[in-house]
Amino acid sequence: LRDKGYSIPLSADIHFNPRAAHVAATIAEKVRIIPGNFVDKQKTFAEVEYNDEEYALELQKIREKVIPFLDICKEHGTAVRIGVNHGSLADRIMTRYGDTPAGMVESCMEFLRIAIDENFTDIVISMKASNTLLMTKAVRLLVYTMDKEGIHFPLHLGVTEAGNGDDGRMKSAVGIGALLSDGMGDTIRVSLSEDPEAEVPVAKKLVEYVAKREGHEVINAELYPGFSPFAMDKRETKSVWNVGGEHLPIVISDRSKISDMSINPHFIPDYIYVGKRVPENFNKGMKSIVDFENWEDKVDNFPMFTINSIEEIKNCNARAKFLKLSYPDLTDELVSFLKESSDVVVILTTDHLNRVGEQRAFFHKLLIEECAIPVVLHQSYNEDDAEDIQIKGGVDFGTLLLDGFGNGIMMSNEGKIDINDMDAYSFGLLQAARARTSKTEFNSCPGCGRTLFDLQTTVALIQKHFSHLKHLKIGVMGCIVNGVGEMADADYGYVGAEHGKISLYRKKLLVEKNIPQAEAVERLIQLIKDHGDWVEPS
Repeated sequence: LRDKGYSIPLSADIHFNPRAAHVAATIAEKVRIIPGNFVDKQKTFAEVEYNDEEYALELQKIREKVIPFLDICKEHGTAVRIGVNHGSLADRIMTRYGDTPAGMVESCMEFLRIAIDENFTDIVISMKASNTLLMTKAVRLLVYTMDKEGIHFPLHLGVTEAGNGDDGRMKSAVGIGALLSDGMGDTIRVSLSEDPEAEVPVAKKLVEYVAKREGHEVINAELYPGFSPFAMDKRETKSVWNVGGEHLPIVISDRSKISDMSINPHFIPDYIYVGKRVPENFNKGMKSIVDFENWEDKVDNFPMFTINSIEEIKNCNARAKFLKLSYPDLTDELVSFLKESSDVVVILTTDHLNRVGEQRAFFHKLLIEECAIPVVLHQSYNEDDAEDIQIKGGVDFGTLLLDGFGNGIMMSNEGKIDINDMDAYSFGLLQAARARTSKTEFNSCPGCGRTLFDLQTTVALIQKHFSHLKHLKIGVMGCIVNGVGEMADADYGYVGAEHGKISLYRKKLLVEKNIPQAEAVERLIQLIKDHGDWVEPS
């Protein structure tokens, strides 16, 4: 490469082999190592209990392996990325910390403390998972832990095994966008099971969208002292009809400015906001939301109020009343009204440059005031390109959903994107944020030199045969490196074992090893049938 005039720095990705890392450190500008497999054995998912003395001995073994590697890096001016993958946590870590953000953080900190002791600081850190909730909580906890120990290193962000197409983009935007919104991250990678050149434009759009908030008007707000950015729990709310409480987050389809009332049977919205009146072509059995001035007391018909019509709410006998608000509307008087209301659902909208920041402020105010009103997140866009709205929606909705905020979403768009596609994206964003499952989830890697089959063709084949299994998560991994671990986040897994051979997993368990690739799809179907998870396509 140098002889041909290429001077772009190279990063070597090393797994399972410290000696290979030693060689790579003399050649590449950066070497990425994974704590879970640099010293520890390949994952077996065995629970091996260590007492404190035994655990300390394991850490000493790591130190003895890592220090020679760091010495070579010092000699050659080579940087290191400590790249923690959820799918590659050592059995030792899993036994002590479980499948948690704390386990990912400790896996990183073990190596980081050794590097600090050795005065080696040319380090970048990444904490990746296909689970956006786990990934964002782990990165936040890592930053908190580093702050406590007085150390600070650049962060590389990414959602691993994000998949392809719409879902890969939304999943990446949700996970990466949430952390960028927190002010975290120095580099990012969008990992798609597509041609590599498809990743960079998505990453650029994501960074540029978040960066547009710079210089925004200050949001006067107070942080709720009991809020934890690391917790997995959600804000508790009262239940109003089928919104809030223990109900799944809802999807409201905004058709107030269009006449198209067609429905995608795969993504049926819970409510349709029709604006001034219910049109004649409205589908029977669907729930409508109408501006309160024209609301009629009919089955499955609900009124929409604004801050200017709030006095009318008390005189309305609807079972559920939707009230559109923004953070500046939230006076003490209004908070008192919301606390006393048992039949009101807030539609939280914003026109602030920092949409996420202003809507976060609204929720923290509710938490401080102990107001348990259910809240549906609302965002308005004017986009013609599907990728643009997937990225923007992923950032704006995903960040709040991962915080545990929001009992549903309503995504309005004045651009040219088909309304049924908009509904599909709404459900996709909820699933990307681990809030509501509406379709089969495919975790698939982006492919690399280790990939043992045509990744894109294989992913398409798996999606073709299994997309109707909406209750399942299926992993498609090009090789064994992350495959075993990432299967733990999937119900079933299809993993490259060697050229022309596939291994099949059920969760953490290897069920069939080295079967011919030509037979793998049928064998996976049979495996799913054997465990009672198969449903015939309709």
